[in-house]
Amino acid sequence: MRGLYLFLALFSYSLFAADINDPFEDINRSIFNLNESVDKNFLKPVAKVYSKTPKPIKKGVTNFFNNLQEIETSINQVLQGKPKRAFNDISRFIINSTIGVGGFVDVASKLGIQSHDEDFSQTLALWGVPSGPYIMLPALGPSSLRDTLSKPFSSFLSITFHMTETDVNLSLKAIDALETRERLLEVESLIYGDRYNFVKDSYVQFMEYEVKDGIGVEDEFLDDMDDFLIDQ
Repeated sequence: MRGLYLFLALFSYSLFAADINDPFEDINRSIFNLNESVDKNFLKPVAKVYSKTPKPIKKGVTNFFNNLQEIETSINQVLQGKPKRAFNDISRFIINSTIGVGGFVDVASKLGIQSHDEDFSQTLALWGVPSGPYIMLPALGPSSLRDTLSKPFSSFLSITFHMTETDVNLSLKAIDALETRERLLEVESLIYGDRYNFVKDSYVQFMEYEVKDGIGVEDEFLDDMDDFLIDQ
């Protein structure tokens, strides 16, 4: 469930910023500063209030949004030529949507059915589409040209996109963003040096990890942070 700066929690090592294709750095930095201002003055304070919610409730909300992403993940597994994983992920959705009370309880994981995270940007990467230049998007945060162009398709695959009730749709998206931001409160200390470059480096590494499904990428810190995010 990617959103805001989720990837910041995943990596302890860093690429050199100069190695990243960032031809729009001046514009990107301006947008980054704007995003930081909104986060500091609105998102973070609200997330701190939400953090006081009982842990079982927060866990249920996290499970709910993770479950909504299983459809997109399943379709992209098919597009990437991974039918077994697609069956695995659609099974997770069915089990958690029924026995798991609408996805609030992750029954599938307790049954040993592993979760995955695939989106259309990863599918395009597997098809050989280059990432293109680094882009900082207003509100949405770090991206690349490939990731940005994939967003309409990913949005179409999301369950919330097809909800006819606009108020419900917007409310779910707002809660999703809040839930994601709250889970990052305890890992913000990982950011060091130039915040813009750190975010950029982390994003590029996160996408590389996702595209490769973690194969060939070993990091004890990564494993620890995966456990942290899952436990929240």
